[in-house]
Amino acid sequence: MTITATAPATTTATTTAISAREQEDMIRAHMPLVGHIVRDMLSRVPGHVHRDDLTSAGLAALVTAARAFDPERGIPFGRFAAVRVRGALLDELRQLDWASRTVRSRARKADAAREELTRTLGRTPTQEELAALLGVGVADLNTVDDDVQRAAVLSLQGFAAADDMVTETSAGPEEMLLFRERIGYLHDAIQALPERLNRVVTATFLEERPLSEVADELGVSESRVSQLRTEALGLLREGMNTHLNPELVADRTDGCVARRRAAYAAQVAARGSLHTRLAVTNIHGVKVAAAA
Repeated sequence: MTITATAPATTTATTTAISAREQEDMIRAHMPLVGHIVRDMLSRVPGHVHRDDLTSAGLAALVTAARAFDPERGIPFGRFAAVRVRGALLDELRQLDWASRTVRSRARKADAAREELTRTLGRTPTQEELAALLGVGVADLNTVDDDVQRAAVLSLQGFAAADDMVTETSAGPEEMLLFRERIGYLHDAIQALPERLNRVVTATFLEERPLSEVADELGVSESRVSQLRTEALGLLREGMNTHLNPELVADRTDGCVARRRAAYAAQVAARGSLHTRLAVTNIHGVKVAAAA
């Protein structure tokens, strides 16, 4: 495979020039990094996403990163390139639009039906009850849930893998503070979840453990773990939006679901302040390891 990394015709005054040979050496040395990130991403998306599509996008991003790299920033090229490659793979997945409109539509219907049953029954419905209301099989419902959860992994990954992030020099102080505050809110929102939902989110997303293992630990079925995970993600989304994007929160003025979600949002707010939320990350937006 021949890689050509032609240096830009001009460089800005703030960029240290790197020769085309140096760029090509960096690209060749870091091609295994692309393979590693692609393998990690493939484990989180449906099987019909092709490795070749992601690899091509990752290699193109690696070449672009080599051309844009400035050693004077003090950031190792591997970390700089990793951010560019991950971003390119996420863009590629968005273009593939694997979470089809049909899946998203069915997921919205399932969410609405779940809330309706919760109000009617006064408890969280079982997968069988939800499937019966929607007129589908439990297996079909679980398939939709699984695709939607994988989409959520990509969304949460932007927060949970904060220690892999490198701040672009174009990001100003305000953008960095907002980014760090959002990380802090996610941390508080996860901690404020009811114990069982907290365990499910931590195990399946942050620890990346299989559903079967989590189900055995909790003494429930895999479909029940999937259901708990869906419930937890709904709370996380609404709890964070209440404080960060209130315009995205549906207007629910009554009912047990509305009261429970309002109470949860209040718990998220009460868990910390701007100071404690910023303390979750350092000034570069990198997640700070928890004290032993």
